[in-house]
Amino acid sequence: MSANDPFARLPEAASFTVTSTTVADGAAWSPEQFSSGVPGGKDVSPQLSWSGAPEGTKSYAVTVYDPDAPTGSGFWHWAVADIPASVTELPEGAGDDTGSGLPGGAFQLPNDARAARFLGAAPPAGHGPHRYVVVVHALDVASIGVPADATPALLGFIMTGHILGRAVLTATAETPA
Repeated sequence: MSANDPFARLPEAASFTVTSTTVADGAAWSPEQFSSGVPGGKDVSPQLSWSGAPEGTKSYAVTVYDPDAPTGSGFWHWAVADIPASVTELPEGAGDDTGSGLPGGAFQLPNDARAARFLGAAPPAGHGPHRYVVVVHALDVASIGVPADATPALLGFIMTGHILGRAVLTATAETPA
């Protein structure tokens, strides 16, 4: 894992809590959360629950990012925008091809493989452990206003001025050499 801190250059934000029945903070993804291109992988998005968001939260966004990917810019595995403030949970598998488990109004942006869905972990064999930073962003707007075909990086750029709070869970994955 690299020392790359994905929050180092972002404005500070209040902290709140995200948990998962799929993975504990700091633990390894199960095979279901690996890419279908990896033996046993199924590209199933994790279950997420959050609480304690700052007052004034009008919507949420969820992102999953691998800062350790050997790309120079990391790798975005999932981005969901416009989750209503009344929603505090996403079921496991919500990030399928249709977003069937997402609440009304929410939508998935294309990940770095250009698929609007959750893409599981696939660290290169022998590259060592990778971190998968799962973040629930509490926002001060009901709709962040990005087009459905925007990149997760553009979502992050536009969110910067609207983030009230950030809940972070980090999973890991490694593919042996």
